[in-house]
Amino acid sequence: MAVRPILRFPNPALRLPAARVDIFDKDLQELATDLLETMQAAKGIGITAPHIGILKQVAVIQLSETDPVQTYVNPQVVWASTEMQSYKEGSVSMQDVVDDIERPARVRVSYQDLSGAEHVEEADALLSVCLQHEIDQLDGIFWLDKLSRLRRDRVIKRYEKVRRLTQAAG
Repeated sequence: MAVRPILRFPNPALRLPAARVDIFDKDLQELATDLLETMQAAKGIGITAPHIGILKQVAVIQLSETDPVQTYVNPQVVWASTEMQSYKEGSVSMQDVVDDIERPARVRVSYQDLSGAEHVEEADALLSVCLQHEIDQLDGIFWLDKLSRLRRDRVIKRYEKVRRLTQAAG
């Protein structure tokens, strides 16, 4: 398997909705493995197929090195609490910048695994945030879209500065 190149903000493909997966085969398993390796190389905790330019509804999440890896195929939020929480979020497509995003504190998500079996999972805390973040990405909603225009502009300016410094150093 392989670490794949990650699309960088502001690539327009990051705002396209991903297609449902209908074929659960070896290619899907290889995609999930590549997503995991790419996410780990980027030091992320979640990644979707659109992050590597593949418009399929596949997300991989691993909150820490000691947590199990979970692959979500065709995930969707089927219930969200009215209670809200705020977490610092970022993206593997926009490294080294984060900002606070407010989301429902708990969610129930339906999804399929790599064999096509259907599951429902409830999540809170960081897993809830990560699931909502990655499902948004699969729907073509980039995390910046959750910010006010002022905060979004500030994050983009910070990101551009980080990119310039990184390019100058590299």
